[in-house]
Amino acid sequence: MASSDISSANLPILTEKNWSRWNTQMQVLFRYQDVQEVVEGDYQEIPSGAADERKAEERKKDNKALFLIHQCVDDAHFEKIQHAKTAREAWSILVRCHTGGEKIKKVKLQTLRRQYELMQMLDGDKIREYFDKVIAITNQMKGCGEAITDLMVIEKIM
Repeated sequence: MASSDISSANLPILTEKNWSRWNTQMQVLFRYQDVQEVVEGDYQEIPSGAADERKAEERKKDNKALFLIHQCVDDAHFEKIQHAKTAREAWSILVRCHTGGEKIKKVKLQTLRRQYELMQMLDGDKIREYFDKVIAITNQMKGCGEAITDLMVIEKIM
């Protein structure tokens, strides 16, 4: 079992602008802490006849995951999830707040496509800075379901 000694100073904090990155970091953290199935809903409810030890272990995992989520959100997001009783419930609230409906995703993707098309390296820009901008936008586009190939990124940078 993974060690649970993680400094809160090293944990990612969800803000209004970093959902995609935070989500990825939390997925890794959940796997590392062996609680992903509790958060993502990949585990089955424990039958009422199950051993008390198993129930206690699952409850402990859920509390651990909920604690991690609470530690990794800013005050505005905490207000949204503070009454959630389970990690899965808190996670679902956060996902719903940030993914939006299909219509919102389409609009966001259109905006990102336009930014990508208009992006140009300016005279004062360093190659590394431009590369980072391209990667940031393409990662956001991928997060919205857009298929971005390495060739597309290379062509944009060249």
